[in-house]
Amino acid sequence: MEDKYGIDKYVRSIPDFPEPGIIFRDITSILQDPEGLKKSVDGIIENLKGVDFDVVLGPESRGFIFGMPIAYAYNKGFIPVRKKGKLPCETIEKEYALEYGTAVIEMHKDAVKPGDKVVIVDDLIATGGTIEAIIEMVESLGGEVVRIEFVMELAGLNGRSRLSKYNMDSLIIYDGK
Repeated sequence: MEDKYGIDKYVRSIPDFPEPGIIFRDITSILQDPEGLKKSVDGIIENLKGVDFDVVLGPESRGFIFGMPIAYAYNKGFIPVRKKGKLPCETIEKEYALEYGTAVIEMHKDAVKPGDKVVIVDDLIATGGTIEAIIEMVESLGGEVVRIEFVMELAGLNGRSRLSKYNMDSLIIYDGK
């Protein structure tokens, strides 16, 4: 395990959930602790020092939680990516594979402008499928993903290799699944 900012002590680890052999890393215990939340947000802010970007994007729902304070700290706008049917204006959407089935996410069609430099923030990278779908939407609108930030990474699920051509970082990297 790699833990750059001392955040692991705020993560509740639940063995054998949702199935035997899996250790569930619970983000809510970070959110509930003022110091854990502060260290997580401050860690992402620190990781973004020197990165030139125009906007922060976060997927529903924990990407909202961590992405909003980052946008605020850098005086940037925030783009929400939501489950299908939740946004009121014209959207673009992307279907992507889940472990069992598929899901569809969408964002407003006018959220990313051609040439925008985008930072994506989320709580967790596992297989990388959600972020890969988001990247495809951003690029289809003419944006450029300049950085991807995660609070936690499950290295055993190889999401990093799926996103290998992008600059990404995680505050905590767990070896397993």
